Amino acid sequence: MTDDMPQNSGLIFLVDDEKSMRDATRQWLELAGFEVHDFTRASAALERIDQGFRGVLVSDIKMPGMDGIELQSRVRECDPDIPVILVTGHGDIALAVQAMRAGAYDFIEKPFAPEHLLDIVQRAQEKRALVLDNRNLMRDLAASEGLDGRLVGHSPEMRRLKREIVDFAPTNASVLISGPTGSGKEVVARCLHDLGPNPDGPFIAVNCAAIPTQMAESEFFGHTRGAFTGAQACRQGKLEAANGGTLFLDELTSTPMDVQGKLLRALEEHVVVPLGSNKEIPVSFRLVAAIQEDPEEAVQSGRLRKDLFYRISTIALKIPALNARREDIGLLFKLFSNLAGDAYGREVPILDAVGYAAMMAHDWSGNVRELKNVAERFVLSSLPLEDRLAHLLNADEQVVADGKLSLAEQVRLYEKNLLQEALTRHGGNISAVMEDLAIPRRTLNEKMMKYALARHPDKVE
Repeated sequence: MTDDMPQNSGLIFLVDDEKSMRDATRQWLELAGFEVHDFTRASAALERIDQGFRGVLVSDIKMPGMDGIELQSRVRECDPDIPVILVTGHGDIALAVQAMRAGAYDFIEKPFAPEHLLDIVQRAQEKRALVLDNRNLMRDLAASEGLDGRLVGHSPEMRRLKREIVDFAPTNASVLISGPTGSGKEVVARCLHDLGPNPDGPFIAVNCAAIPTQMAESEFFGHTRGAFTGAQACRQGKLEAANGGTLFLDELTSTPMDVQGKLLRALEEHVVVPLGSNKEIPVSFRLVAAIQEDPEEAVQSGRLRKDLFYRISTIALKIPALNARREDIGLLFKLFSNLAGDAYGREVPILDAVGYAAMMAHDWSGNVRELKNVAERFVLSSLPLEDRLAHLLNADEQVVADGKLSLAEQVRLYEKNLLQEALTRHGGNISAVMEDLAIPRRTLNEKMMKYALARHPDKVE
């Protein structure tokens, strides 16, 4: 190997029943930087090739059992974009040409210079890498476009969340979602399922807060007939029902601690035992859990078992509150208003500046669920349009009283809300607010005095 030989990275499957030829070819490819797996039989190599195969196949043509021509044909059925390079003797050139017409990448005739094989392999590897990159790009693009219709918003917080969903959904790893009530935790869970490895499997959603304490174990694990008073028939539990799909446990911290312990055992051993039975039932599902509070605070307060927390939080997703992504509010309101108009056969009013100001001034403690409710009431309301939204929100007294605001007052209200939101978002950090809004310290101080804004709007000073 020369000092100027290019270093490579990539996977090569080498198939040849002749040991000396196989060993020499493998050594040369490994010296060039490739990861090489060699096989004496074509069938053994074929068993390890699928659509995600990231490498190149180099195979001799003349071999006992399955020959190189049949191997190339079988690989093409699996994925026609996997490069297959055939190694042939002089008498097999016609076969190799025929195989290329059928989709083989290239062929090389024995005896060959190692540099010639290396050049062909390098080009084939580059082609395979490009094909896989394009596939991943198209998959991510399709997933992102699908998410845009379900997780509406273009704020940095929502772009981050959608990117994480696209990245993590294809795995089977457990996911812990945290976020305030009404922020869309079940929507995120459903996206993880639909973009995951088992989208055709069941999606079982369980509201743990709605399950009576005494019925929790039966709901999760099922029961046999006569297991307890009133158990007149066998019943399948939620864990068994989710087999082959996704189990979504909302408000997990509402589950009794002893049941959390049994849930942990089921997750670790992949079995459930119904009440009244000694029979273990194998289960395999992806767990997605959701809680409102900070996970570590839930553990410290004794509402979530620490061992269960570590088991289910392989991936942690945090959904922002609506008032933390205010730039999405207008887009969401328009979407929900249009949906309400279609559902109720009503014309959708155009939101004016006063209504927009009232909407942006609102706290939205109920998050997206509250916004959807307000949008529906806005479409159905018979109040005058100029102050309809302000009344629905019980918004700023001046907005309600005046009905219409002058341009100066609209600007005043918008500026006040913008400053207040920035102070809240940055926890009263003046330097961060200055950088965020691109204003000097003196201007910020003057406007805070003008609008009587505190550094910590949520605190009494």
